[in-house]
Amino acid sequence: MKTIAGKTAVLTGASGGIGVFIARALAKEQATVVAISRSQEGLEQICAEIEDEGGKAISIPFDIRQLEELPSLVQKIKQLAGPIDILINNAAIEKFRPFQNYTLEDIQSISTTNLLAPIELARLVLPTMLERNSGHIVNISSTAGKKGATYNSIYSASKAGLIMWSDAIQQELANTNVGVSIICPGVTDAGMFHALGITAPSVARLAHPTEVANAVLQSIQQNQKEVILDGLTSKIFFAISQLSPQLGDAIIRRAGLVELNRSCAENQMQVRNLVKK
Repeated sequence: MKTIAGKTAVLTGASGGIGVFIARALAKEQATVVAISRSQEGLEQICAEIEDEGGKAISIPFDIRQLEELPSLVQKIKQLAGPIDILINNAAIEKFRPFQNYTLEDIQSISTTNLLAPIELARLVLPTMLERNSGHIVNISSTAGKKGATYNSIYSASKAGLIMWSDAIQQELANTNVGVSIICPGVTDAGMFHALGITAPSVARLAHPTEVANAVLQSIQQNQKEVILDGLTSKIFFAISQLSPQLGDAIIRRAGLVELNRSCAENQMQVRNLVKK
């Protein structure tokens, strides 16, 4: 079992949603948490909380969509905290829309944050991990990357890409001591879903963010390839969808998930229109 204590763990999207719970969990395992986020205020809050509990945290406000600046970010982290032992690609943007209502800016922002930035960060930290023959990369994807999510198509596409890329590099690194894990939460009581105040259908299991945080820790400690938080039921559903896409679509509709995502899109677009006014 891999140890987390004493390791330097870089966490993107650390200031809100699931990220806060992952940061707390890492700190409890005695890792030095390097917290990355666009929100300086949010970073200061979670880092202060960790330090008040006797943990170690370093905050670096940064927008990971600035791909060309990521080498400078990695260099800064190494100067402040030393070699990076663990990289957790958690930051994500999720915008619910009918597909035709996305702007090019929406598509670029979601794709860059959810897929391109994790890939580039991993590319930058991997050489040192391989030199030391030690390290772990955790990519937070989603069950939306396993089955296309209506009214959330760009997010779904980015998370599917994250899963396939993770699978590919897992195979490349199989003979090393550098691990790669992919975590696929389902409906979680945090982030966008929580902000929109939408009630989940009765068939959907609403997970607490601490479950995701615990899954991240276990994936590192046990070098797990993939964790689907919804468990066996979801795995069976994804297998059915592969064998019969039409049946998979019918199950999604019957479960009320199409209506759920439509409500999310309507609510989010209403908020956007109010802000514009």
